[in-house]
Amino acid sequence: MTTTTHALEELRSSLPSGVVLTEPDAMEKYRHDWSRNPPAGMPLAVVRAENAAQVQAAVRWAAAHGVPVVPRGAGSGLSGGSNAVDGCLTLSLERMNAVEIDTATRVAVVEPGAFNLEVKRAAAEHGLFYPPDPSSYEICSIGGNVATNAGGLCCVKYGVTTDYVLGIDVVLADGTLVTLGGKRIKDVAGLSLLKLFVGSEGTLGIVTRAILRLVPAPGPTSTLVATFPTVAAAAAAVVAVGRQIRPSMMELMDRASVNAVEDFRPMGLDRDAGALLVAQSDAPGAARVEEAALMEQAFLDAGATGVFLTDDPEEGEMFVAARRMSFHAIEARGSILLEDVGAPVPLLPELLAEVAAIAERHGVEIPTVAHAGDGNTHPIVVYDAADADSTARARAAFDDVMAAAIALGGTITGEHGVGRAKKGALPDQLGPDVMALTRRVKDALDPDGILNPGAIL
Repeated sequence: MTTTTHALEELRSSLPSGVVLTEPDAMEKYRHDWSRNPPAGMPLAVVRAENAAQVQAAVRWAAAHGVPVVPRGAGSGLSGGSNAVDGCLTLSLERMNAVEIDTATRVAVVEPGAFNLEVKRAAAEHGLFYPPDPSSYEICSIGGNVATNAGGLCCVKYGVTTDYVLGIDVVLADGTLVTLGGKRIKDVAGLSLLKLFVGSEGTLGIVTRAILRLVPAPGPTSTLVATFPTVAAAAAAVVAVGRQIRPSMMELMDRASVNAVEDFRPMGLDRDAGALLVAQSDAPGAARVEEAALMEQAFLDAGATGVFLTDDPEEGEMFVAARRMSFHAIEARGSILLEDVGAPVPLLPELLAEVAAIAERHGVEIPTVAHAGDGNTHPIVVYDAADADSTARARAAFDDVMAAAIALGGTITGEHGVGRAKKGALPDQLGPDVMALTRRVKDALDPDGILNPGAIL
């Protein structure tokens, strides 16, 4: 019996039947995330943990044998953060999906495999609301949301995942389980270790439970859909609105993304528009009417060719659904490289103009959608993976988009995470001193470097 075979038998014997997978066909779907970028390796084994104790057992086994551990949620990530590396132990949290609502403290106690949508629905049954809403909220897991500090469409008003995490249980690199935070709204005892783990992409520890803050459910929503002759005009409208109010949603689609959606599933969007804005207000009472009127006027002042306003929730959701559909629609046009760059909101016009110039310079198509209200854009590079020249131009454009964001004082990732796809650009944004500090934190918590190696660093 080889050492590897003996070690795997040890792993199997420490966990219940059916938890450990080693057959290549069974492990295939656990190898990569939704982006499929960069290429993924083949795990030595996949553990589908059912509770925190099994996560601890798997990590202790990996630590004892020097096996890398790649944590995994729903696999809906967009930066290669859960891509397997050869010979790793992929640790799937998909079976840990319990959701409990504590109405007295207005929190949700959630296991990492639960979908964002499941938390929203459970909270809604009690008149409560969990705001973070990635476009993939129906299929993404809370564990992944915490790992990447995920955002979404309503973050312009409500904030991102970290703003709602009150507590977590985390398994460290040696298998120790620690509890950070709790159901307390205010707690400044000790270092803010809780926030250190949110957004760490599984490189510092593995979250096995999260306590999420809930807020009262918002009231009725007004939705505005505005068409513009150019992306620049739409971006200028976003900046103008942001100087006056904070809408609950402000999403942008350029002409290429609008047409991709119409080709994929006709939604009645204006194919001739240079850009489309989908905005919402959920302000209480008369304030909602006032905010909607203000946005409408700002859109017209910026050159909108048409503005549609509705208070019908189903009608409004149709336009939001079209925006959420963008990634799938653009993916149907070819292979894609997904960007997630952001800049200060006043510089949004400049960032979008740089993206257009990069697309022209490299001769590639870059449809762009954006959480425009908070300056977070998603330029999506489309290319032919079977064509070496097309692939080279796409990757050059991908790098240039990140460089453009950094040059504007922005970021290479607003919500998807660095993962493996963007780690090469991280030093350019953070600089050598912050990179060295990041490495010191990583080395302190994971001295053997077994937790998600190759992600971020």
